Amino acid sequence: MSARRVALIGFGAIAGDIATALLAAREPGYALGALLRPGSASRARVPEAVAVLSGLDEVAAFAPDLVIEAAGHEAVRDSVPGCLGLGLPVLISSIGALHDEAFFAELVGTARKGGGRLLLASGALGGLDYVRAVRHAKQLALRYESRKPPAAWSAELARLGHDPETLAQPVTLFSGTAREAAALYPQNLNVAAALALAGPGFEATGVDVVCDPAAAGNMHIVTATSEFGTMTLEIANRPSPTNPKSSWIVAQALLAAIDQYFSPVVML
Repeated sequence: MSARRVALIGFGAIAGDIATALLAAREPGYALGALLRPGSASRARVPEAVAVLSGLDEVAAFAPDLVIEAAGHEAVRDSVPGCLGLGLPVLISSIGALHDEAFFAELVGTARKGGGRLLLASGALGGLDYVRAVRHAKQLALRYESRKPPAAWSAELARLGHDPETLAQPVTLFSGTAREAAALYPQNLNVAAALALAGPGFEATGVDVVCDPAAAGNMHIVTATSEFGTMTLEIANRPSPTNPKSSWIVAQALLAAIDQYFSPVVML
């Protein structure tokens, strides 16, 4: 069996972790490429074993079995439509970019026309299987709460007049819908977007963003209530060593999704 061919969009901390794990994988192994703009500072971090791709023509020539986006909302807008247009399956990490209804519809249309497939990663969140199961419930109430320590919200706290170093009480930074949250916090609320897309949609999913000095890592609290029952889920993820706004588990979640994609046995 030949090596599985995977193209990464971007090569930041998450993509670097993914590349390290895939390059170390046993047979059949992986052949990796990284789609980066000419002159990108990330090119210096790409290992020799990873092919650097400068545009869609080189992605097409590389012929990946799977494309993985791990570079943020801008990368989703810049690169994902073209990859879908090539008929490629694309696993998206920055799901918050899909809060834009028109853009999401454009991606779906491009995938249908070109034969590509849009795959959404669960990322730092769990419980999406349950939410998918109850998404059409008549009495569904779904709410997500993000609680992170001050290090994740230093700039936001400073704008509100709080000193992140001395913050003693929780501060609610936002309360509203998942669509508003994804638009306001593009680097932080991908999990809210994932929950909304698994569930009743962006407008029907409530979100609270809380900066809490007592938070045990990046905490995600999901409450779902319907005629089918209730679910309360609390996850405390450790922040990424290189980006406190993101959870360390994200790269592992993407690796699990990659494994599922290529596996003969898939858990849905």
